[in-house]
Amino acid sequence: MIVIDGSEGEGGGQIVRNSCALSLVTGQPFRITNARGKREKPGLMRQHVTAIEAALAIGGTVCEGLEVGASDFSFTPGRVTPGEYHFAVGTAGSTGLVFQTLLMPLLMADGPSRIVLEGGTHNMLAPPFDFIAKTFAPVVRRMGAGIDMRLVRHGFYPRGGGRIEVDIVPGKLAPIDCIERGALRSVSAMALFAALPGNIAERELRTARSLLPEWPEDAFAMHQLPEGQGPGNALLLAAEFEQVTEVVTGFGKLGVSAESLARTAAQRMAGFLESPAFAGPYLADQLLLPFALAGGGSFTTVKPSQHARTAADIIERFTGQRWLFEQQSDGCHLVRLASG
Repeated sequence: MIVIDGSEGEGGGQIVRNSCALSLVTGQPFRITNARGKREKPGLMRQHVTAIEAALAIGGTVCEGLEVGASDFSFTPGRVTPGEYHFAVGTAGSTGLVFQTLLMPLLMADGPSRIVLEGGTHNMLAPPFDFIAKTFAPVVRRMGAGIDMRLVRHGFYPRGGGRIEVDIVPGKLAPIDCIERGALRSVSAMALFAALPGNIAERELRTARSLLPEWPEDAFAMHQLPEGQGPGNALLLAAEFEQVTEVVTGFGKLGVSAESLARTAAQRMAGFLESPAFAGPYLADQLLLPFALAGGGSFTTVKPSQHARTAADIIERFTGQRWLFEQQSDGCHLVRLASG
């Protein structure tokens, strides 16, 4: 059994999710101690328990010590069974994080699957639906996977209530090289709001426009969602290149002004646009797992985060692969297998 200290590296829930996915794919059991040891509230939260329960459902596994707040648990995988699955994360727990846990094992299964996830679709500290659908999934499709995603209903913190549906068709993942992102095709800024004053979205767009002066006027838009999907607010900035789309999100939060939210998001987007890298920091985190299961490939990214380096460490524990982060002359980092 692989024993992992959950307080190592970035010390968060990604260790739990990647360990579950890798265990189901490789057949190796694991035990995590000090789960989420570096978080303000250590231990498993509801969304982490749901992700593990989802892994249990698709993999016929045994898990000891699983409960909200648990710091130690062990996970023994079985055979992944494709099919139709429905998981409710509860309140605004992230549907995207549960999706991350299930995708790779179901892509390695021997038949298609459909999963319905209910909970939060636009949460802080988690990839929103738009990022998964527009940024992450297209790259995995290029590797040979079949992924069709639909956002049925938005879900914001703290109410949740969102719903996504995903159809997954297995395919042998092939290594690909994602070095250049190509020419910029289009940009957009969308301010979503539900059960909140519209001037919040207006202020966000005004601030973003001032910091992204080269973006055309018609790239900025507001979208009011039904009252029942709120209260909630998110600013989505997207830059579509020939080979990849980057999505940067700012999430509305009590105590954070619309101007501050938009300023942070716009500065992050401007920083990415100044770099020639293929992947932003969050995409780099998520590409490591499918690239590892494909057995190779490479991509360029901005300065690697602790999240990405921790993901590489967990992958090495299960597969023996060692991923390198090599700084290039243009400031990007090339991510590749040590032997490739």
